[in-house]
Amino acid sequence: MADDTSNRATTPDNRPANPNFSSGPCAKRPGWSLSKLEDACLGRSHRSKPGKAKLAQAIDLTRVVLGIPDSYHIGIVPASDTGAVEMAMWSLLGERPVDMLAWESFGSGWVTDVIKQLKLDNARKIEADYGELPDLSTVNPAHDVVFTWNGTTSGVRVPNADWIAADREGLTICDATSAAFAQDLDWAKLDVVTYSWQKVLGGEAAHGMLILSPRAVQRLESYSPPWPMPKIFRLTKGGKLIDGIFKGETINTPSMLCVEDYIDALQWADSIGRLRGLMARADANLAVLTEWVERTPWVDFLCRDVANRSNTSVCLTLVDPALDAEQQAVVSKKLASLLDAEGVAYDIGAYRDAPAGLRIWAGATIELSDMQALLPWLDWAYAQATRAEAA
Repeated sequence: MADDTSNRATTPDNRPANPNFSSGPCAKRPGWSLSKLEDACLGRSHRSKPGKAKLAQAIDLTRVVLGIPDSYHIGIVPASDTGAVEMAMWSLLGERPVDMLAWESFGSGWVTDVIKQLKLDNARKIEADYGELPDLSTVNPAHDVVFTWNGTTSGVRVPNADWIAADREGLTICDATSAAFAQDLDWAKLDVVTYSWQKVLGGEAAHGMLILSPRAVQRLESYSPPWPMPKIFRLTKGGKLIDGIFKGETINTPSMLCVEDYIDALQWADSIGRLRGLMARADANLAVLTEWVERTPWVDFLCRDVANRSNTSVCLTLVDPALDAEQQAVVSKKLASLLDAEGVAYDIGAYRDAPAGLRIWAGATIELSDMQALLPWLDWAYAQATRAEAA
């Protein structure tokens, strides 16, 4: 980082118009209001013709915006991204060894579930500390692999899918909840992709997306796990895929108000250039943050490798040599608290299991002008927090 002596203590004049920088649920799209949801299919069964039409519309728009191949199945499932990942692991794993990649909280959670709940003795952990990626070259193409594309709590993403073999024998199960709609997913290398609505598109919570390749469907129809399968996880019946799930016939009752909100977000995404337009907005926000970090001596990215750095959940760490680790943790929390109290930035503290620091959402629903307005406030809050710590 370049040296900078400007620890500004003067209260900035300009405030972000939208102070919502949370990493989930994330900021709503620009121009959003409740009035945009007036066409929601409320008071009707989700299995009625209008209800199923709305669910099918959400699925069709998802395919268009993300550029998902026609041969892939897209389903709306319960319990957010967590439910989608669990459905995939419970339904597909056990047929062969599995490599579990983890470099942050959620990836570590999937490791725990596979080893302690599914009790797979052929599961291999491939881990790295926060801020780093594990050695992706050690993944065995004969194994299944479970990984997060973007580590939401560490700000570390895989740079691409080159490490996944095109002629792999195993399946790739990818938790893409803070990557989908902001990063370029290589569909040919991914057999299962999951995400939740409340991340990059700023949708409402509690619903997840489960996307299956033809290879994943083949596994589902040819393999039966040895454990009892809860009804909410069942994707097959009589050895065949329950394809209604991927046409809008959800396993349980969805919120049609949330469905309408997701459709609204997808229509906005479609209007600004689909995936490329969304990626450009996130990349621009990251670029502004990067320029600020490079000229600010007290902060750095938790992820030091530029190629692996997230453009959505940007994780920062304090590096002021005048502060020890305990003081850095105190100042980080104080800084986040000050900006919350000022109504400038909400929920920007590091995730509870992650190293002390800040986590600032930079996804597509964040306006560039708001990110620019936030930066002087970070300098101000740091000056206030360190002054209080020194006192």
